[in-house]
Amino acid sequence: MRLMKIKNWTWLALLLLLTSLVLSSPAIAQTPQAYDKLTFPPLSEVRIPPFERYVLSNGITVYLMEDHRLPSIKGSAILGISSLLEPAEKTGLAEITGSLLRSGGTKQHPPNQLNEILENRAASIESSIGIDSGNVSFHSLTQDFEDVFKLFVEVMREPRFDQDQFELLKTQLKGRIARRNDNPGDITGREFKKLIYSSTSPYARTIEYETLEKISANDPKDFYTQLEPQSIILGIVGDFNSAKVKELIKQSLENWPPRKNQKSNITSSAKVNIESQAKTGGIYTINQPQLNQSNVLLGQLGGRIDSPDYPSLAVLNGVLNGFGGRLFNNVRSRKGLAYSVYGVWRANYNFPGLFIAGGQTRSQETAAFIKAIDSEIDQIRSSQVNPDELALAKDSILNSFVFNFSNPSASLNRLMTYEYFHYPSDFIFRYQDAVKNVTAADLQRVAQEYLRPEQMVTLVVGNTQDIESSLEGLGKKIETIDIGQKIK
Repeated sequence: MRLMKIKNWTWLALLLLLTSLVLSSPAIAQTPQAYDKLTFPPLSEVRIPPFERYVLSNGITVYLMEDHRLPSIKGSAILGISSLLEPAEKTGLAEITGSLLRSGGTKQHPPNQLNEILENRAASIESSIGIDSGNVSFHSLTQDFEDVFKLFVEVMREPRFDQDQFELLKTQLKGRIARRNDNPGDITGREFKKLIYSSTSPYARTIEYETLEKISANDPKDFYTQLEPQSIILGIVGDFNSAKVKELIKQSLENWPPRKNQKSNITSSAKVNIESQAKTGGIYTINQPQLNQSNVLLGQLGGRIDSPDYPSLAVLNGVLNGFGGRLFNNVRSRKGLAYSVYGVWRANYNFPGLFIAGGQTRSQETAAFIKAIDSEIDQIRSSQVNPDELALAKDSILNSFVFNFSNPSASLNRLMTYEYFHYPSDFIFRYQDAVKNVTAADLQRVAQEYLRPEQMVTLVVGNTQDIESSLEGLGKKIETIDIGQKIK
C-alpha cells in the first residue's frame, strides 16, 4: 500500500512538472510552423576596429590594430614584388624566391635553426610571392613577440637563399609538373586561362621543366633585389602595446634604405595590360580517355573589382550561382545534367578576371550540358530577373557581409589590400551601399553588356571518343589541345 502511494505521488509530480513547463514556455506554443513566417532583427552595422596608420621615413607603411582578447599577435607584410617581374624563360623564379625567403633561413639563422626556434615557441613565419605581390607573415604568443618579430624582419631583409633548399624546391616543382595532369579539374582551370589570357601571358603561363633548368642558384637573390622598402605595407594585430611596437618597428625597419625617391608599387611598375582575349568562340577539347565524365568550362574575359558595374555583376552571380541559383535549379535539379554546376563573374583588383560557367557531367550529356548553360546565359540577357530572385541574390551578399570583418585580422588585411592596390579605404562600404541599390534593370543591362556569347570559349576535358560527335551538333569549330609533356 505504501509503495502504491509513492508511485502515485511520483506520477502526480511528473504531471505537475510537465504542465508547469508547457505553461511557462510560451515560445514553444508560439514557434512559427513555416520558415517564411520567421522574423529576424536587422543586421547590426559593421565597423572596422580602431587602428593606427603611419609611414616610416623610408616609405614603409605600417598599420597597427590592438586586440587584447587573446595572448597572441599576428603580422604580415605585403611586398611590392611579384611574378610579373620574372623573365618568361625563367617562369617559376618568383615562386621559388618566395618559398626560399622562409625555408632557406636567414643569414644569422640557418634553416634548421630557424625551424627549431619557431617550433619551441609555437610560432610561425610564412612567405610567398604570387601574381600580384609577395607576402611574409608571422604568428606568435604575446610573450614571444619581440623575438619572433626580429626573425620575421630577418626573413624579409636578410634571407640566406640556402642552396640545398633551392635544389629541393626545384625537385618538388618538377614533381608537381609530372603530376599536374592527374586531376581533370586542374587541367581544365589551367588550360582555360591560357585560352583567355594566352599561354605566354604572366597571368596564365606555367612552370615547365625547361624554365626550371634555366633558374640558377643565384637567381632568387638577384630577383629579390627588386624589392624596395617603400613598396612594403606592414600590418600587426593582436595583444600588444602600440608605443612599444612602434619603437621596435623603428629599430628594425627604418634603417632599411630606399633605392628610389618616389614610392613604387608592383601594381603600377609591372602591370601587364590586357585588351582582348587570346581566343574567342569555338570549342576546345582535351582527351582524357580514362574518364567517363566531362569537365566543362565556358566563359570569357571578366573585369576589375573597381568597375562601377561590379556590384551589379556580383548580384548577377547570386542569380546564376549557388544553391537556389538558376544554374543549380535548372541545369542540375530539373534537367539532371550535372553533378555540379556554377557560373561566376570573377573580378580582380588590378587586372581583368574571368567569367566562367561550367561543371561536371556524364560524357554522353556533355553537349546537352553546354546547351543548357548557354540557354541560361541567353535567358538572363534577354529578360529581367523576378523580384524574388533579385531580393535573394542581394540578401545573400548583404547578409554575408559581416564575414568580411569576422575578426580584427581580416579587417586589417582588407585595409592593407586596398592601400596596396590604390583603392579607397572605405571601398567595401561603398560596395555594400551599391549592392543595396541594384535593380532588375541593372542586372539585365550588365548581362547584355558583359556576357557576350560570341566571345565565349568552351573547354571540355574528357573522353573525346565518347563526346566529340555530339559536340559537332553545337555548330562550333572544334579544336584539340595537346597537353602531353616530357617526363624527367
